[in-house]
Amino acid sequence: MKKILFIILVGFIMIWTYNLFIDNIIFTEEVEEEAYRGIIRIWDIPRTNVSTGSLYPWLNDAIRAFEKTNPGVYIEFVETDMENIYKAIIGKGQDHELPDIIPIDSNFLYFDKLEPLDEYFSDHDIDGFKHQVLKSVIYKENMVAVPLAMSTNVLYINLDKFNERGISTPANGNWTYDEFVDSLKNLNYDADGDGTVDEFGFISYVGEGCYNIWSLLLSDGAEFINPKRLEYNFYGEKAIKGLNRLVQLKEYKVVPDSFGSLSLQEAWDMFYKDQKAAAIIAGAWANHILDGLYNRGEGFNYDIANFPTGDKNLPVILSDDIFSYGVLKNGDQKKTAMCVKFLKFLTSDYNQRSLEKVGLFTAKRGINDMYLDNPKMKKIEDCLDYTEYIPYIDNKRKIDEIIHNEIVNAILGNKSTSQAVEDAKKEIDKLNNEN
Repeated sequence: MKKILFIILVGFIMIWTYNLFIDNIIFTEEVEEEAYRGIIRIWDIPRTNVSTGSLYPWLNDAIRAFEKTNPGVYIEFVETDMENIYKAIIGKGQDHELPDIIPIDSNFLYFDKLEPLDEYFSDHDIDGFKHQVLKSVIYKENMVAVPLAMSTNVLYINLDKFNERGISTPANGNWTYDEFVDSLKNLNYDADGDGTVDEFGFISYVGEGCYNIWSLLLSDGAEFINPKRLEYNFYGEKAIKGLNRLVQLKEYKVVPDSFGSLSLQEAWDMFYKDQKAAAIIAGAWANHILDGLYNRGEGFNYDIANFPTGDKNLPVILSDDIFSYGVLKNGDQKKTAMCVKFLKFLTSDYNQRSLEKVGLFTAKRGINDMYLDNPKMKKIEDCLDYTEYIPYIDNKRKIDEIIHNEIVNAILGNKSTSQAVEDAKKEIDKLNNEN
């Protein structure tokens, strides 16, 4: 009997020992690595106030919410400019503390300094973004930025001017280029009776980094950047025809002689302040300003129309208005993961819907009812379907400078449209071959 009890006791001890030690060695549960704790620095460029589409109030609210749900993580927000950001990136900044998260757009210079983010986003995450937005944050087949919000360019019309001149607004907001020009001609007006037109049908700014007038340039099917080859593509018959449409506005005298040389502020003042132009192309931010003026009795009745169509038979809008952030390489995988976690937090449905507070639009699919109570903002939201966003390519800033200089040359009559298009192509080919 004692022998049996001894055998049972030894067996029990052996089983207990196995469970205590051997089993733990073989089947040890993987301990979850502790997440990053510390400071994450966001540097961002100066943006306009909330009335003109700033991300700052929205971003600050999101920062506070994220810090509450991630104890030990502190997000430091710094407002600066791109020059200081670039200096910091290449080690020439005065601040020894480098940023972790920075704003990225198609003019960014140091894509090699950014952390590729593909591994942090599942197929499900990717499918949640709007297709045209996601394409704009890819550089050399890598996702290098997270799109948070978007906007677009808008054609605003002064309804009071249309009504005063007895001009019908475009049916359902749609018109062809010829219908557009006919309306503009009838909106020209000699207000002081001196025999010289001083109120015009149209005005817009023309300059690098601004794509307002590209809706006319691309209306016949031309492209600025080919989306597949990711190469400059504004040349050939379609490009020349589009540039002709722009130049003809001056020939038809529906724009002032200063068209092509006015600053952005001068063009905007001419429309909203002096009311010397009946239509303008401006960003979606302008809607809040015009709406506020009208509600205070200081503005005028206005509406939003689609861009005039050419041979493509659809409105075309070219824009760089995607608010995106990238993560700088830092050698700390846990810190990078936390930066991405914060950016993904900003793309949650709740935060995306709250973009309505700052007059911006979601970068996500399936959120289509943000502005049901604001008909004009809803019209602008509908314009997103026609908006092409500029992808990330090398030499983008220099390309912008070259082509816009040639566009201005054509508008001012210094070159023919065909010569301007051809000269731009030669210069840009030379630029790309040098790099």
